[in-house]
Amino acid sequence: MAPSRVASRATADGSSKRPAQSAPSQSEANEAKAEANEAKAEANEAKAEANGAKAEANGAKAEANGAKAEANGVKAATPTKFEQLKASSTHLHEPLGSELSNELKNFSEGAVQILKFHGSYQQDNRDNRRKGEEKDWQMMLRLRSPAGRIPVPLYLALDGLADRLGNGTLRATTRQAFQMHGVAKTDLKEVIGTIVRSMGSTLSACGDINRNVMAPAAPFSGGGYPAARLLADQIADLLTPEAAEGSYLDLWVDGDLTYRIRPSAAVKRAKARQKEGAVFSGDSEEPLYGSTYLPRKFKVAVTVPGDNAVDLLTQDIGLVLFTDPNGRPRGCNVYVGGGMGRTHNKEETFARTADPLGYVAADDVLDLIQAILALQRDHGDRQQRRHARMKYLIHDRGIGWFKQELTRYFSQPIRPLRDEPKRKLLDYLGWHRQGDGLWFVGLPLLCGRLEGETKLALRRLVEFYQLEVRLTPNQDLLLCNIGAPQRSSLKRELTAIGFAAPEDTTPLARHAIACPALPTCGLAITEAERILPMVVARLETQLAGLGIERPVLVRMTGCPNGCARPYMAEIGLVGSGVDEYQLWLGGTPGLTQLARPFLQRLPLEQLENTLEPLLLAWRDQGGRTSFGAFVGQIGDARVAELLAIAG
Repeated sequence: MAPSRVASRATADGSSKRPAQSAPSQSEANEAKAEANEAKAEANEAKAEANGAKAEANGAKAEANGAKAEANGVKAATPTKFEQLKASSTHLHEPLGSELSNELKNFSEGAVQILKFHGSYQQDNRDNRRKGEEKDWQMMLRLRSPAGRIPVPLYLALDGLADRLGNGTLRATTRQAFQMHGVAKTDLKEVIGTIVRSMGSTLSACGDINRNVMAPAAPFSGGGYPAARLLADQIADLLTPEAAEGSYLDLWVDGDLTYRIRPSAAVKRAKARQKEGAVFSGDSEEPLYGSTYLPRKFKVAVTVPGDNAVDLLTQDIGLVLFTDPNGRPRGCNVYVGGGMGRTHNKEETFARTADPLGYVAADDVLDLIQAILALQRDHGDRQQRRHARMKYLIHDRGIGWFKQELTRYFSQPIRPLRDEPKRKLLDYLGWHRQGDGLWFVGLPLLCGRLEGETKLALRRLVEFYQLEVRLTPNQDLLLCNIGAPQRSSLKRELTAIGFAAPEDTTPLARHAIACPALPTCGLAITEAERILPMVVARLETQLAGLGIERPVLVRMTGCPNGCARPYMAEIGLVGSGVDEYQLWLGGTPGLTQLARPFLQRLPLEQLENTLEPLLLAWRDQGGRTSFGAFVGQIGDARVAELLAIAG
């Protein structure tokens, strides 16, 4: 609960005006101080006892949840250390809460795992590692921002926090959220608290829980776009944990419940049904997730027919929303079981595209979403974390089993898919009519990094023109709600900072994306973000030299976890050694099929020589199809032959 507050009026000099009192003697002051300290000690002891009792209760609930899962047909097993940590965390409060105020520069391993649910990863700057010296500990912070929406107050707060308490940069992620890097442990509460007080949140941006919900960032006021954005907001609120939200507010804004997420009436009704039937976890405080939350991360995206900016098939749940001519929701095509993460040399891990589940009426979509999540909660693998995503459950059991099991959680009909137009990766770069007399402009940000003069100038524009910001899955940035009278002056100011014609990017740079990788990501094997501009420039030079004008979709990551979704690219470079990459080929420009691995350790210096015979064959074929489609047409054996020519 939030502590009670007594308001006092401030005088002009900032002091508080209170009733006049006579000054106490020194002995009285000391006595009062001693009493206050004693009371504080008693309060802390009581709080510790309460937390201990709550942890015991959560342990009992975890046992009850295990019994419930077994009753649902899931064989109970001894919980892993990580599952026990979640169960004993008092709904994601401890040991994080106890370590926030200690003098150490880093958190313990247990606190680090709980910290993820609050939207932060503990990292160190690997460029600064020195043998025998303590690591340069710092926190990365990621926001929850459904459909990539960043209100003006939040953008300005983030910009200031990045300069004052971060590393001076902001980074747009491939899930439409901003990340801050370089935050010291001692500053974490101030940073997250400021974000919460500025219309933002980091809750559930990481961890074994539903992550940021994606949707097309374009702020079009017509068609199905407004309904898709609204549905993304509703799903984000629907899948927000209840008890853990209390822990979040307790840790970062001193328990001020006025910052609770306030769902719509439709979401409230759906959340009430989380305590019914198989969807109920057995934990009345955390009815959907239970005290151990999910086996692993969970990702949802919403889009409209034809717009595949969200990389639909890479999600645990992908929704294509159909609307009537007035923009009212009719229903959704639903896809389940996508996911990109894998591990080198572990063939039991793999990237996977989602399977079609069927079409569901609009009134039933929220119930279906929480039913699917509950099914994964109960049946996902909690013994092997690398096998815990829903994609493995569906791969192992089959989509037929999944549909049948889902009927225990969801009773409404699931019909055959509706026809959809061909999917395209839309990026919204350049100037567009938003509707209602307003405009928006899409600005390309290769790798999504905002820094230096560009960051400074954008802050000035957002503040002066009061422009809402939206982030795209392609790591670009949209400035929205531009009035017609503002357009000319804003164009001049954008021209002055290098955005004279933001839609005129180079062909490969337009859709190329990368993960941060070195120096901050602890999983990175090699570089990605810092060298992507150079790699793109090299490939563009090569294509121009070969007389190839068609663009190629390039994505790059520093490890196989797939944060930049490289396995959907026409050319995917996945870090496998220092300056070495797996080479994946055969994705499509519309992000509709997986690429395939052809080389395990391609030295980056050999990239052009290795690709040239294959690119020449594509050119000589006439370039009638995309590069990815060409790779599929000639077959893996022929592709391997062409790649081997340079070797």
